[in-house]
Amino acid sequence: MIIKNESALDGLKVLDLGRMIAAPYAAAILADMGADVIKVEMPGMGDLSRSMLPKDKGISTYYEVFNRSKRGITLNLKSEAGKMAFGKLLRFTDVLIENFRPGVMYRMGFSYEEVKKINPKIIYTSISGYGQDGAYADRACFDPIAQAMSGLMSVTGENCGESVRCGASIADVLGGQNAVIAILAALEYRRKTGKGQQIDIALVDSCISALSSVNQLYFTNKKVPTHRGNSFEASAPGNSYHTRDGSSVVVLAGQNSEWSKLAQVLGHEEWLKMPEFAEVDSRVKNRKYLDSLISAETIKYERDELIGLLLKAKLPVAPILSVDQVANDPYFRDTRHMYSVVKHPVLGKVMITNQPIKMSETNPYVRSGAPLLGENNIDLYSKLGYKRNEIEKMKENGEI
Repeated sequence: MIIKNESALDGLKVLDLGRMIAAPYAAAILADMGADVIKVEMPGMGDLSRSMLPKDKGISTYYEVFNRSKRGITLNLKSEAGKMAFGKLLRFTDVLIENFRPGVMYRMGFSYEEVKKINPKIIYTSISGYGQDGAYADRACFDPIAQAMSGLMSVTGENCGESVRCGASIADVLGGQNAVIAILAALEYRRKTGKGQQIDIALVDSCISALSSVNQLYFTNKKVPTHRGNSFEASAPGNSYHTRDGSSVVVLAGQNSEWSKLAQVLGHEEWLKMPEFAEVDSRVKNRKYLDSLISAETIKYERDELIGLLLKAKLPVAPILSVDQVANDPYFRDTRHMYSVVKHPVLGKVMITNQPIKMSETNPYVRSGAPLLGENNIDLYSKLGYKRNEIEKMKENGEI
């Protein structure tokens, strides 16, 4: 596909009050799509993620990746002058994104009910752990908590081993992506009706939704899924298998046509005549025995040799790659453009992860690095009508 780096959301004004990952990631996606995103941070300290590892020369590149393509200002929403300035910003805002604990925006005087009095068309997006209302709403929640509460951890880990979290902050990423989906839908609704609305995204909800296929096992059979390592509840064979060189490959051959090909490639067509492996149900029932037979064969091959044979048979197979191997794979790096380089005034060139969306006419792209703390204060507050000396005074008072 030929793609053009254009701006699908050109002219869209977004205020990003987010911290850490979920809300900043949602805002970064919109910024890459061409929206004018203003990152609003507390004077002096900024987003908590500025202190997160990894760091280079004392600067958090964790902050860089989730705040690229934005402009940045500082603003103390607890001060009267800060509240007044924020009210001015809201008048020119299409989308507000925040991920404070429920009730914080209300106590500052900027609940959805108050904000829509200033701007009835605003799309007010809140991302939290458990949602804005209900018995769990006030509980503190971060990504690992959401993974635990959603059931995600209960199905992740080695068979008969301990439950473990997903290695990446998957709840935050899913929450941010779901927020973007909702925002784009709300923008379309506003285009047709002129009405804004409130969006409530929960990290736990996002994980529960991601478990749809696993949940269905319980709903259908009343069987509680558990962690199975790299195997699957619904089909077999499908697992990671060791090779002669000490590597592992993931092979999926759960359907009858795939199972037949795998048995043939491994030189054991007699497996196809065994009643224990005749159908998906029987292979799942006898999974342990089946995996032992397959493992005894895969260990005879070098990793790339085995992968080549299985790919030739058009079977789903992959090596278990490390992060550095993926980052340096020409396909992901150059063909799919999954990484971008941004310029930082101190660090110089910084490599960050791109987003996965590809579009032919309005392809999103990383437009700039993350803003320094308060980098765009003078420019943006001047446009709100503040004079240079007033901006300097607000800075001295800790209001911006």
